[in-house]
Amino acid sequence: MDPQRETTPMRRPAKPFIHTLTLTKNAKPITPNNASSPSTRIQSFQVDSVQRWMEDLRHMTEVECMCVLQAKPIGVEEDSQQGELIVGAGVGAGDHVARNNLQILLRRALVVSTELGKMFQRLEKGRWQRVHSTAVRANCHVRSLVHEYSAARSTPPEMQKYETTLLEKCMELTNITERCLHTDDEFFLKSMREAIHEILTDVSDSFSNMIDMALANEIRVLIKQIESSDSVHIIGSAISNLLSLTQDGPQLCSIIAKEGAVVALFKICRQDRFKDLYAHALRTVASICCVEEGINQLDKVDGILCLADILTDDSSVEAARAEAAAVVAQITSPHHTSTQHLASFLESMHDIVTSLIKLCESASCGEVFLLASAALANITFFDSMACEILLQLNAVHILLQACNDRQRVDTPYSKDQVVTILANLSVLEQCAAEVLQEQGTERLLLLLGEKPSSSSPSEGAACERVQQKAAVTLARLSRDPDVAQTAIQLKAVPLLIELCRSPTERNNSDSVLVACLAALRRLAAGCPDSIEAADHQQLIKPRLVDSFLLCSNMEESFV
Repeated sequence: MDPQRETTPMRRPAKPFIHTLTLTKNAKPITPNNASSPSTRIQSFQVDSVQRWMEDLRHMTEVECMCVLQAKPIGVEEDSQQGELIVGAGVGAGDHVARNNLQILLRRALVVSTELGKMFQRLEKGRWQRVHSTAVRANCHVRSLVHEYSAARSTPPEMQKYETTLLEKCMELTNITERCLHTDDEFFLKSMREAIHEILTDVSDSFSNMIDMALANEIRVLIKQIESSDSVHIIGSAISNLLSLTQDGPQLCSIIAKEGAVVALFKICRQDRFKDLYAHALRTVASICCVEEGINQLDKVDGILCLADILTDDSSVEAARAEAAAVVAQITSPHHTSTQHLASFLESMHDIVTSLIKLCESASCGEVFLLASAALANITFFDSMACEILLQLNAVHILLQACNDRQRVDTPYSKDQVVTILANLSVLEQCAAEVLQEQGTERLLLLLGEKPSSSSPSEGAACERVQQKAAVTLARLSRDPDVAQTAIQLKAVPLLIELCRSPTERNNSDSVLVACLAALRRLAAGCPDSIEAADHQQLIKPRLVDSFLLCSNMEESFV
């Protein structure tokens, strides 16, 4: 699901920054060796000058030179080198500048944030030499970032205020940490530690605000390209850059949403001439809608109606409908606290549910099925009408048939969505007959034995959810005597007992244990003779909590 990101080498600055070099030269660490007499210092350099130079080098880096060296592209063709130098010439130049500015911002922001984090840690430990050298490096990186960004893009006035304050604070931080190198007075160092901590906090806040403003400025440039350009290439490239930014966390998604990206992307999705960009635009919308601001923007532009149109349009390609399903899955996620947008969703729910179950039936691969089924699973949680619609659309048959098709249902994540839908459908009485007709009881017992194929924690968690929901579904359906009798004939009771008594069989999950105990008790209530006396005494007769405690403390082997 995560898109491949394009990486663009940073451009070499036009000229070195004098302040960077000056700060670096002044950052020479003071050690017991060079704090001694002049003769001792001379002797030290004469005896082991290379070793001394290497020790100093650990704390001193010509930051600007390092950035230039690391940014040199390897194997770049002649044409691309010329294209990089001619800023603003041709169609691709503006796109390259936008992407390059974003790369500079994100890379330098990460470096500065890392250095500031190190300073906080070293300040707490009182490692003054390291504190000062880190302050020097952070100062250099901040100044380089500010100058490079200002050279590439006109800086908004409100951002300039933060830049000025930040540069002053960085210089103050460098100077005050240097003073701490020349004393051993504990009282003085303690007072300095508090002052440095306060300045460092101010630097962190100012830097964060400045980066947010700079990113917002770059995001506005990308959105303007999407809104004003008629070129599919330029719009697609701008969307790619936005999508790449959304992968860096919810904070960036909030900034992107506030700058109006969702509005611009839905404008693209409402124009037939940009049909080839629908999937790309919707994938970006789904990523932005991980935050409330994105969902609010979607609601304001009637995005749900647009999604319904794309899903119900037979001429839409599968990729576009799959990404529309991903947006539906995102905005209907139970994790969102706001539900205002769901009011407009209900108006189009029948069309959306119908389209999604059709997409599950016709999916060409596991990813498409996963997106469509995840959207359906979320929808069945918040409205029982969706469950009734799905039963009318023969959803039980479609989903159980999909489980037999490894091209569509090939991971525990897909099975998790299927069994979630079945668990929610099983609340309705008419579901039992359809499950029996489609031999769904057998499938539920297979899902009870789901095991991870790797040591991946996420896959293990998905298997636990599959087992738990399969047990819940079986317990609900076993209200019907025919389902209960079929389950017993298929040896569901020994399987549930094994899951209760063996932690490894249930992936060491307590939630699976509770669900299995509930299903076992439901079957025992309808067919008491199906449970042996010893199992009945431990798993059925006591209170549920007592049986749970007994099974959760069981050892798998006894010596």
